[in-house]
Amino acid sequence: MVAIVHQKNKKSGITYVYESVSYWDKAKKQSRARRKCIGKLDPETGQIVPTRKKKSAAPTATKENRPGPVPAASITRKFHGATYLFDCIGEKVGVIDNLKACFPDKYRRILSVAYYLIMEDKNSLSRFPRWAASHHHHPS
Repeated sequence: MVAIVHQKNKKSGITYVYESVSYWDKAKKQSRARRKCIGKLDPETGQIVPTRKKKSAAPTATKENRPGPVPAASITRKFHGATYLFDCIGEKVGVIDNLKACFPDKYRRILSVAYYLIMEDKNSLSRFPRWAASHHHHPS
């Protein structure tokens, strides 16, 4: 049942108006009420003055002009740690420069296969394409 309840604040002297809805609380086996503040009571006119602004009929931002989440074109996850370490070692020792001098067009592929064979020593070379998709290396 819906009722209008007037409650006066003793400190400020303002009378607030609430919309009260009664319900039965099964756990406590008592009647309870949910109250929602409607506004203040104007002492001169006796009218209810809303305390909150009502939402306007025409919203300022529509779905068309509101920025929203942008879907990602592709999501990838790649492992960098071991291959980065091998790159640093190869540059320091000079292996990468030697491969560049001997195989200028294919040295990156050779490095990628070498990294795979070092990291995945128990797997066959037929699994290289799957490894290459998830690891950062020198493809081309």
